[in-house]
Amino acid sequence: MCGRFACSRIPKVLGDTFGIPVPDDLPPRLNICPTQDISALIRSEGSGAVAFALLGWGLVPFWAKDKTIGPKLFNARSETAHEKPSFRAAFRHRRCLIPADGFYEWRKEGTRKHPYFITLTSQAPIVFAGLWETWTGQAGEILSSATILTTEANADIRPLHDRMPVILPEDAWAQWMDRSIQDLRKLQPLLLPLPEGKIQITQATI
Repeated sequence: MCGRFACSRIPKVLGDTFGIPVPDDLPPRLNICPTQDISALIRSEGSGAVAFALLGWGLVPFWAKDKTIGPKLFNARSETAHEKPSFRAAFRHRRCLIPADGFYEWRKEGTRKHPYFITLTSQAPIVFAGLWETWTGQAGEILSSATILTTEANADIRPLHDRMPVILPEDAWAQWMDRSIQDLRKLQPLLLPLPEGKIQITQATI
């Protein structure tokens, strides 16, 4: 799963890849948890332009009666998200990229759980595969929110958890953001666990 992550440097490489500026007001944070705002690269439903946005972490489906469901939907299983009512519309039309420095997992050691911080061995930014949605309340309140897709853990992560976030390599970013792709079978190969040996795990203090 992915329940905490850090994003202290918005990766300029994302902006360069899509030819867009990186805003100065996207806040850097070291311990982001569900219900907080997260930075994401989205494609506008109207113009189709790509831009950075702040989204609530915990997806609220457009059909939800209220936004209280959001905190429960901060992760979505990549194997089934395309068919689940909460995620299938977003999977087809509103895929996004969520940048991070790394993410946290906990392991029970004795009577305590200890946090570990997971980064790429290359020290490159991590980019999660995400989905986003816009919800409008009865009083006209508008909320944009997101979820991070997960997949089965690779051998590196398995001692900590049986799931891990989907981490997209740079050559997959454009394909994941391409709304013209409607054959979801073309997207499933992007949603595999990161190959072994590409991550670094260090004990953390948070």
